[in-house]
Amino acid sequence: MPFEHYVQKGTQKLRMGFTTGSCAALAAKAATIMLLTGESIEEVDIITPVGLPIVVPVLEKEMESDSVSCAVQKDAGDDPDITDGLLVYAKVHKTGTPGVNIDGGPGIGRVTRPGLDQPAGAAAINRVPRQMIESSVQEICNRCDYKGGIDVLISIPKGIELAGRTFNPRLGIEGGISVLGTSGVVKPMSMQALIDCIGVELRALAAEGHDKVVLTPGNYGEAFIAAHPFLSIAPVVKCSNFIGDALDFAAAYGFTKILLVGHIGKFIKLAGGIMNTHSGVADCRMELLTAHAALAGAKQETVAELMKAVSIDACIKILDECGLRAAVISSLLRNIHINLKRRAGESIGISTVLFSNVYGLLGKS
Repeated sequence: MPFEHYVQKGTQKLRMGFTTGSCAALAAKAATIMLLTGESIEEVDIITPVGLPIVVPVLEKEMESDSVSCAVQKDAGDDPDITDGLLVYAKVHKTGTPGVNIDGGPGIGRVTRPGLDQPAGAAAINRVPRQMIESSVQEICNRCDYKGGIDVLISIPKGIELAGRTFNPRLGIEGGISVLGTSGVVKPMSMQALIDCIGVELRALAAEGHDKVVLTPGNYGEAFIAAHPFLSIAPVVKCSNFIGDALDFAAAYGFTKILLVGHIGKFIKLAGGIMNTHSGVADCRMELLTAHAALAGAKQETVAELMKAVSIDACIKILDECGLRAAVISSLLRNIHINLKRRAGESIGISTVLFSNVYGLLGKS
């Protein structure tokens, strides 16, 4: 049964899908129902973090005396996702210790380096999916008046072969893919439709008389702006990864001042002149940061440490330890400003704010 929720992207109506995190929560809930009631079920449902319901068939059921395993099939909707159609399995069994214990089995990557969503040694099942799994299982425990604990093992067997097509090996996640998602749903991204949608929004603002705009890639930037009212100087437009296209539209529609607010993990790419910040286009974050650190006087061992880091936040920690954060951020902002002005034109006033979810405001041009 398809997940019948849609988004309008320009002139296209695209069907949404649901994340591997939702699949894991659905499978874990179904397995727990069958474990605690002893009855086989044909379908299972959850409510996603954004409030949309999902109802799916329960597949590959295996009911033993002390454990149950079942699967849910990933549906990415109209999004071109390599995990579309994968079977996500959950195996559950009772324990004597109250609570829900979650781990990863075959096809789930294992974190080997610090600085990621989960600590080194843990299964690569991110925070929100873990919360979804735990709440779904606990719901059934409460319903069945079960006071013991439940062990949940999430597996995606085909994740082993797919891992090489992701950034996981580079990040230090080995042996499989990650269980991801913050909203529980997948909003399909038709590139041209999304670019057109950004253009339509900017054109509408210009028609209303606005000549200033705040551009930010997505939810992280929007939340940061909301938490820092001094940044709310104009209407905010989410431009996804398409920074260059958004600047082109803004220039064409007569905007005179643009403030860009973005997470350093994306906006650092602007320092290299990369105007589409999607990881599939370019991922030179460590290279750019390391080059600017070297220019700021970083020692060779620091340069090597930066290049091996798994995240920009980990790099910032290294820069703090050697007293180079301010110099490197300033150097990056200078290059970002030069490249943005080159793209938008000298007549437009452009400022940039960089932030990190861990370190907060990092700098502004």
